[in-house]
Amino acid sequence: MEHNSRLEAASLTPGTVRPGGRTAKVRAAVLEATQEALVEGGFHGLNLDRVAARAGVGKTTVYRRWGSAAALVADLLRDMAEQSLPAADTGSLEGDLLANAHLVRQTLTDPRMGPVFQAVIAAAACDEECATALNGFYATRIHEWVPCVERAAGRGEVPAGTDAGEVVRAVSAPLYYRFAVSREPLGEADAVRAAGAAVAAAKAGWFTGN
Repeated sequence: MEHNSRLEAASLTPGTVRPGGRTAKVRAAVLEATQEALVEGGFHGLNLDRVAARAGVGKTTVYRRWGSAAALVADLLRDMAEQSLPAADTGSLEGDLLANAHLVRQTLTDPRMGPVFQAVIAAAACDEECATALNGFYATRIHEWVPCVERAAGRGEVPAGTDAGEVVRAVSAPLYYRFAVSREPLGEADAVRAAGAAVAAAKAGWFTGN
């Protein structure tokens, strides 16, 4: 999924663009305040008035542009997807997927981003707009890493017809399970194991759909 174009805000849904100038500074400040609020109080503690005050922005601006806590979270996720690091290109599928696993683990165990993702995942469970935004975030990230598997197929590391998106999902799935479901510690060994299992399954043809 390609990055959003910089279009005029007036023609689109509030909170869905990355405009320039003062408007970009306002958006950056509001999204920063939204992150801080999610870390401190989760989705249910996300209040537009307090976000506006923390960001140093008039609350009328926040209500006009975003209008709801769910819209703030949705825009935050779009911004996070756009700002995420590009996919690795190490020259091997194992190296690329290991880099992916390391990135996922580092993000989820980060003192700031870990709580943000916990709050967003919880919000997605009870709010359809947040769920749609979270789906879009991961669709963007999977799309970014799909070429790693496609290059591997071109090198003959995995069978032709391998579903690249499913391979990428297989790397992060066990890490997110430990993070969001079982709430177990997420260590370096878990990242290495997740990447290794995905590589082995891909090479064995488990993602070809046959």
